[in-house]
Order: sequence, then C-alpha cells, then structure tokens
Amino acid sequence: MLPEITQKLLAAKQEKGMSFVDLEKAVGRDEVWIAAVFYRQASASQAEAEKILSAIGLPTTLAPELTECPLKGLGPVVPTDPLIYRFYEIMQVYGMPLKSVIHEKFGDGIMSAIDFTLDVEKEEDPKGDRVKVIMSGKFLPYKKW
Repeated sequence: MLPEITQKLLAAKQEKGMSFVDLEKAVGRDEVWIAAVFYRQASASQAEAEKILSAIGLPTTLAPELTECPLKGLGPVVPTDPLIYRFYEIMQVYGMPLKSVIHEKFGDGIMSAIDFTLDVEKEEDPKGDRVKVIMSGKFLPYKKW
C-alpha cells in the first residue's frame, strides 16, 4: 500500500495530465528524483516541495510531508511488482559479477547511493524498444586504520 501522500501526489499529477518530465521542467530537478520524492524515497527542500505541489495543484501546506527524511527501501520482502522484481533479479544474477568488475577497476569499496544519479532513456529498436538505465555513483573506498 502506498503512503497517503504518495496517493495524493499521483492523483493530482494524473488529474493535471502531467508527466515526471513535465515536473522536471517546472521544478528544475531530474524526473527520477521527483518520482523518488513522490514515492517518499527522497526528501525535498521547502522550495522544491512548494514547486512540486504548485505544479500539480496541491496546497503548499503539504510541503512538510515532502521535506521529512523518509524511511527508504522496499522493505525486507522480495518485490512482487514485475518491473521492480526484474531489477531484484538482475542483482541476484549480476550482483556478484558487477561487484567483481567494480573491485577490479576501483579497488575495495562501494558505489555511493547518496552521491548518485539515475537516468532512464528509451532506445528505439526495430526488434522492440529497449529500456536504458544509467546509474552513476561516486566510488567510496573502504578506509584503513
């Protein structure tokens, strides 16, 4: 079940006939980041929250709900939504190989999910359109002490 604020945001966005790309133009932030705010996986500043709410016609009195630090993640269960599950499956199959390749190229560390960008592109293909997901995160080496 989606949080009540998420339901309100999505309903208002649909009622206005807006896409996340439209909101990107109105707010000046990436469409994926704005979607993360909608789904309470990111927090907005007061000014960003007000821009989002104004763009979709909701009262700015809801801004505190968008500026709170959210509880992030899908929870402890395996996702059941087919699209989200595929990302889970990708990590199950390619997680260890990806980790090995990153360690070979960068050393012992992780890719930041804080200093991070995520872009989604549509690649037209005669055999069927393709989803291109581009993740870019700062490499953070583990400290030695």
